Amino acid sequence: MSHTPVDRADLRTPHRDLHSELGGLRGEHPGRARNPVVKVADLAWLEFEKPDLDRAEVFARDFGFAVAARTERELWLRGTFAGDPCMVIRQGPASRFLGPAFRAAERADLDRLARATGSDVRDADAPGGGQAVTLLDPSGFPVRVVHGAEQLPALPGQQPLILNTGTGGRRTNATQRPPREPSRIQRLGHVVLETRVFMRALDWYLDTLGMIVSDFLFLDGQRGRGPTMAFIRCDQGSRPVDHHTLALHLGPGTGYVHSAYQVTDLDAIAAGGEYLAERGYRRSWGIGRHIQGSQLFDYWRDPDRFMLEHFADGDLFSRDLEPGWAPMSASGLAQWGPPVTRDFLGASPSPAKLREVLTALRGDNELDPARLLGLMKAMSS
Repeated sequence: MSHTPVDRADLRTPHRDLHSELGGLRGEHPGRARNPVVKVADLAWLEFEKPDLDRAEVFARDFGFAVAARTERELWLRGTFAGDPCMVIRQGPASRFLGPAFRAAERADLDRLARATGSDVRDADAPGGGQAVTLLDPSGFPVRVVHGAEQLPALPGQQPLILNTGTGGRRTNATQRPPREPSRIQRLGHVVLETRVFMRALDWYLDTLGMIVSDFLFLDGQRGRGPTMAFIRCDQGSRPVDHHTLALHLGPGTGYVHSAYQVTDLDAIAAGGEYLAERGYRRSWGIGRHIQGSQLFDYWRDPDRFMLEHFADGDLFSRDLEPGWAPMSASGLAQWGPPVTRDFLGASPSPAKLREVLTALRGDNELDPARLLGLMKAMSS
């Protein structure tokens, strides 16, 4: 896709003082489809495969999940909010991410998707039943769209702490002693995926599932070639939703980067992090506050090296807000917090990473030497 040269006079600036100083330029990607097949309502759950369900359950409980269902070959995890489960882990020979499941707004959306893609509507094979359409995105991820499952009831959750501020004393004659315990997960927030076919994948999620872009990131000196990362939300009209339900970024790999789970507040993040550290789990990066999305964050590795995030206080956008544009950089990932780690960035050199890069550069995809050098520069800036 070709773009006109960057001209400051062409800048649309409804974003200034909102979520981004820059809006799109004339001719750039609009961040939404004119006539999508359907508009999914939310991310329902994520699907993984792991060889040891017992070990997976121990970490899950330590991280703050509750168990929704457990069989010999499946572990379903949930948060305290009513609704869908957060995650299913199926027993298998290797640890791998299988794909996301999105929730359809209406049963008729499944039929519409099936007709448009030549797929079938089948039983969802999930607690509470329901039906699903299984698709394949341009990166090769199986993507399920589900509807009709019986919703899980709410569980008791952590209450947010009452905070005294400089202008108000809401708490008197009482102390703050949050227990050092698992951060009770409330719900699944988002998943981040790496892809070698970024623009194809982006357009597929917008055209097929009706998602819309909150923020684009571009490489320094390469904005004319289009974005290399997109934070994407569901379109529920005037109803505010998470800043991003899905994030995609261009890279030499194809796969899961991390997933994020909402907790009550900063104290829940911090106390839960202390609990995890005491049990020998490894923090990847945190605690801090993001720029795109504004979430308070803390990232951890599970025993199978998957990265998971506790987050709180994220931005909520309605359909009215247009995409913002910003340069991609490691320093631009957080408003405050410790320096971003190589582990979080996936920048630690290894023979496997080198093979991944060489394979990508030789393949039919969107990664070329200029893009690769731009990504390397961004992750060190």
